[in-house]
Amino acid sequence: MFDTKLTDYNIVRATPFGRDPMKELAEECRRQGIRLCFYYSIMDWHHPDYLPRRPWEREVRPAAGADLNRYIDYMKGQLRELLTNYGPIGVLWFDGGWEHNAQTLRSAEVNAFIRSLQPQILINDRNHLPEDFATPEQTIPADALPGGRLWETCMTINDTWGYAKNDDNWKSAEDLIRKLCDIAHKGGNFLLNVGPTAEGTFPEPIVERLQRIGQWMRVNGKSIYGTTQSPFRRLPFDGRCTAKGNTLYLHVFTWPDGELRLEGLETRVLEARALLGNERLRVRTERVQGDEGEYTVVYLSKPRRLDPAATVVELKLAGRPVVTQVGALIRPDSQGLLWCHARQAQVHGQTARYEEGGGKDNIGFWTNVADYVTWNILVPSRGRYRVKVTYACPTENAGSRFTIGVEGGRRLEGTVEATGSWTAFREFDLGELTLPAGKHTLSVRVTQMPRGTVMNLQKVVLEPVR
Repeated sequence: MFDTKLTDYNIVRATPFGRDPMKELAEECRRQGIRLCFYYSIMDWHHPDYLPRRPWEREVRPAAGADLNRYIDYMKGQLRELLTNYGPIGVLWFDGGWEHNAQTLRSAEVNAFIRSLQPQILINDRNHLPEDFATPEQTIPADALPGGRLWETCMTINDTWGYAKNDDNWKSAEDLIRKLCDIAHKGGNFLLNVGPTAEGTFPEPIVERLQRIGQWMRVNGKSIYGTTQSPFRRLPFDGRCTAKGNTLYLHVFTWPDGELRLEGLETRVLEARALLGNERLRVRTERVQGDEGEYTVVYLSKPRRLDPAATVVELKLAGRPVVTQVGALIRPDSQGLLWCHARQAQVHGQTARYEEGGGKDNIGFWTNVADYVTWNILVPSRGRYRVKVTYACPTENAGSRFTIGVEGGRRLEGTVEATGSWTAFREFDLGELTLPAGKHTLSVRVTQMPRGTVMNLQKVVLEPVR
């Protein structure tokens, strides 16, 4: 799709178009003040040196004589052209690297080469190195990524990345707006795909949804643009929150009957307004005592107009938001069991994160031995608990060693066994722990990781021993 000198298989020499669209885009981006960014597919189904061959292409494109190392050299040559012929480039967005690991792709060498040409560039994580930002696909993490890591969710408006005539499974505009709020709440960016037809037009359902999102953004855009992640780990209402300096924005999906309750905000609220209609809301506060200690509850009156996607309330504060975390404590169920699910965990480190969809509901991408996960639990009285852990791991990645226990107490040790695949979850009994009464931090930590990753951790259950 650009005027590469390394092959005649390009849009300039192999098609009637005969021009370099990347040059034209670069010139227009300069005129419009937009930073040009490039997507680059590592996978190449045409180049004779790219491996592996798929079953359907082996007869027409034999693999004899192919050399993947030679292909990586060719790829570096193309990257040199892209990063020297079109001015400053903002992002190098790799894709199609899943058939090989970072060592085979020479990813460290390639990324250093990219930075030597464009020192200010951002590089994504799709050649198997973390680099500058993560790119979960079609999913939204349960929380902000550990360590303040930058990330963006890439997602389609229906189920297909390109145009698909028969794919009518469109996400609603309300659903897309709420996904945008959820992503901003967690400090991420929303990379929303649109699939044009062969004629270069967008199908009407896409136009309708983008127009509705645009209408919502004209009213509520300042609650998204320039904001940072929510200071609250849990919210007591159906919605999300973003922050900007001394201002909080509450994105309320479903307004409760009567007042809205916000728990744990200790900074004084100066003013509350619904952005839709610029309506000033009544504010009252009270101090309450809970398991987390004493904290403030803020109550907001219901606005006259509600947005069916998300009603945004702007809270102007007397200073930066100071928050007491409320609602993150896991309590025993009616049978006395403590259920510590992956989606409730706090993830610490650089790579591990919650993932869901496609048979997954777990902490995955656990490729750093220093990463660990924790839950805050409440033990009502001293007693013995049987510890059971549920995870998935394919044979080639099994063998990591890990421990489970409360901080400052005895820990149980385990070895990750093969379960068959990343989504074949099995429960394992690690033994018993005696826990004193009170609030504790339960953690899963890794001591050895011999095969590149740990496991997909779904849950830890503490079962009282009667």
